[in-house]
Amino acid sequence: MALEITGKIIQIMDETSGTSKTGNAWTKQEFVIETFDKFPKKVMISTMGDKVAELKKFKAGDQIKASLNLESREWQGRWFTDVRAWKIEGDGQQGSSAPQDTFYPDQDPGTTVDSPSDDLPF
Repeated sequence: MALEITGKIIQIMDETSGTSKTGNAWTKQEFVIETFDKFPKKVMISTMGDKVAELKKFKAGDQIKASLNLESREWQGRWFTDVRAWKIEGDGQQGSSAPQDTFYPDQDPGTTVDSPSDDLPF
């Protein structure tokens, strides 16, 4: 399953590394982004191998688009889900806030973030 998510990096965790059971070296780094949805979500994403170097181009506050793979696995009767980025791109608006005049699918077409509707039913 391949997905894309756009948001602002809010935290980059420390890089971790080790050696697998087969003797292969590995590196991993995780980061958290906050989406620009009507109800923003925070998502922790991991990068592995050469994608760790790709993540180093960015810092907290940068806006990115990440292409993701989702995968779940079972271990001792519990399920764990991994959100792994296989491509990370900047959107050219590093360090700025959410895009202005963003239209959300559940809004009226004339309503944007900067011009909220005042037609409440009560």
